[in-house]
Amino acid sequence: MVNKPWKILPRRLLETILNNHAQHHRVPQPLILHGPRGVGKTTLILERLLGEWNKGPHLTGYVDFAQSIKDHHPQYDQSFPWASWSTCEPPPLSSCRIQLENCLESMAEKGVKLGTISSHQIFTTLNKWHGLRTSLRCILQSNKCSRTAVSDKASSSALWDRTVFALTARSNVKEIDGILGFEGNGKNLSIEEASYFRESIVALRLAKEVIKMQQGWRANAIAQLNRTGGISRSLANSCTDWPCLLLELLSGAAEIDHFQPKLIINNAEILRNAVLMDDSTVCASMYHDSLIWRIIALGANEQCLPVILVTSDSYYSYQAFTDFGFPDIFISRETFGWTPQEAKMHMVSDYFSNSEWLVVAEVLGPNPRHLFEVYALKQANYYQKLMDNKGSSFEDIVDAYLAYLQVTVVNPAMDKALKLLQKFATDARKGRISKDKLRFGAPWRHPPLADDPTLCMEWAKIHLMDFIQSFVNTEFGVNYLADCSLEIWDDPAAVALVEVGLLYVQRDPSLIRPISRGIQRCLVRWLVWEKMLLSYQNFLQYLWQRVVRGRSYRHLMLQVGYK
Repeated sequence: MVNKPWKILPRRLLETILNNHAQHHRVPQPLILHGPRGVGKTTLILERLLGEWNKGPHLTGYVDFAQSIKDHHPQYDQSFPWASWSTCEPPPLSSCRIQLENCLESMAEKGVKLGTISSHQIFTTLNKWHGLRTSLRCILQSNKCSRTAVSDKASSSALWDRTVFALTARSNVKEIDGILGFEGNGKNLSIEEASYFRESIVALRLAKEVIKMQQGWRANAIAQLNRTGGISRSLANSCTDWPCLLLELLSGAAEIDHFQPKLIINNAEILRNAVLMDDSTVCASMYHDSLIWRIIALGANEQCLPVILVTSDSYYSYQAFTDFGFPDIFISRETFGWTPQEAKMHMVSDYFSNSEWLVVAEVLGPNPRHLFEVYALKQANYYQKLMDNKGSSFEDIVDAYLAYLQVTVVNPAMDKALKLLQKFATDARKGRISKDKLRFGAPWRHPPLADDPTLCMEWAKIHLMDFIQSFVNTEFGVNYLADCSLEIWDDPAAVALVEVGLLYVQRDPSLIRPISRGIQRCLVRWLVWEKMLLSYQNFLQYLWQRVVRGRSYRHLMLQVGYK
């Protein structure tokens, strides 16, 4: 048996594309790196690129919102979920927000240390978007920083200089020197140079305090917005003022071969689905949209530091582009891992024999995470005991892995999809679904009229089985842009399976398909098992649904309309 350690293989073309983007100190658009789960996006960033992007003049901030979910993160000896993050307990929005702000603050402090961010630049950027006179007066009075009265005619710049000077005199010099790293080499700086750097750090803290104060003035409005469920761009922007100010500062300070900051946001969909625990900010979806909008605006108007969003959520492969304006508003880089030929070249002889590879390729496909997990299972003691049995073979270990995927990934995700379909039936009964989605001829047009959870569950299961069967008939590939009607997005079963992460919406070509061949087999297993469990009455209902109202997406199999 082969006992080679698993190694991270380079992906030259994708690495070159990302490196070319990251080498620019400022860019006009953010980049989205997206693809199905398990194809190695996070591994590529962490193992191949992040180290190089922190050498020399390059500084890269890395924010992984999944770190807030301790039950499903490698940092806590766990693994990322195969299904969508929506199947996990969402983290509080406050923790995601703090994580992002702390990363940007540390990057800004390094910019101050290099002398590229000064107190004057902070004031100029802040004054461009915020009125400062009232805030600075309040800070001066609350901190008792001034013994003399402040003139009503004092300009914002004069108030700023006076507040920074007063706060610098009252600040902890040792703490600031620790941030700047002056413990060892601070003696080599002149008094003027050291004062310049310290004032910049104090100015950064003052800017944060000003934004926090102004957001506090809107606290009642934000609380009212959260209670009513309304939408307000100005209130959403007030909650993202601090991270966006830092982004603008870093972008303005970027300089080729001296200071080239970059920002990587991994698992960006978690921010969009986080839970609001208090009224300190707007809801997660509004916060997410405001942040992305302002990154786009900064890039379009003045150019922004390279921002890379890494995600496996299908929303970012197509829908986000239309929601934020037009199909090319982001730079899209979609990856599907290895082709079967590439995977065979890397795997055979090093990790699997040729006969073993034929089984793996047929059952699971070339998904890198499937290959790694099967290889890890092959190295385990369980495999040794299994192979000691003369009646066992490598197919048994693959079948055991499929059973693991079925029990731990697919079945829980299908249960979540059933709940989403039940919610659709309840909303349709209460008139919350638009008539366009319940048009004449739609297979899902007639949910149960009675408020009966059992009937609702039976209806949801029959429709989910109907969709899986229609998906099998299309050979697990539907082109959602084939007839330009986007009709499949009216299907609640398709939306539910995409939301739970078992189906992935490709951007190019525009196909909806299972995230891997292994998951595809598990979906078929689920369908067969549920058919076996149907009662006679429910089986007749299922047959009637298939024959009379059944879904059919075979006309979307051809790539018509794809250019």
